[in-house]
Amino acid sequence: MKQPNLAFEALKKLLNDEIRIRKKKNIIQARSFEELLDKAIKAYTNKSIETAEVIQQLIELAKTMREEQKRGTQLNLTQEEVAFYDALADNESARQVLGDKTLRTMAREIVETVRKNVTIDWTLRDSVQAKLRVLVKRMLKKYGYPPDKRQKATDTVLEQAKLLCADWAENLPIHV
Repeated sequence: MKQPNLAFEALKKLLNDEIRIRKKKNIIQARSFEELLDKAIKAYTNKSIETAEVIQQLIELAKTMREEQKRGTQLNLTQEEVAFYDALADNESARQVLGDKTLRTMAREIVETVRKNVTIDWTLRDSVQAKLRVLVKRMLKKYGYPPDKRQKATDTVLEQAKLLCADWAENLPIHV
């Protein structure tokens, strides 16, 4: 390749755009990919790796991102359920204690609970957010989510809900 720097910049831009798109649907996945991209870019910027090596790392990252899109089918979850699954499974001890099957069940239940409680202005109304927070905490306790990680999990689930519910709230019927 005559101009590897251009290839690097193009790949970086494409990956950043893909991460930006994923940030609107799955915050945990986006953060993970963002960290991997930043790590590769920093190594290249610090001259620890050559242009060809960073391009190879970026190509591998793109392949990983493509594989992640298929994970929902493998887990038998919808895109929304995968996002909540990732929010719950972000904690290693929760994955070990609860297991894959329980986390999938919890993700499905959270999607159902959030859909039932979402209103057009729920992100602005403290009462609706508090109700949802209580429902999430109860569910985490019900399934035996590790107590020391429940608060972080609750916050992550609600952050994920805010992302997804923007679309859901727009499609709600307006009652006059």
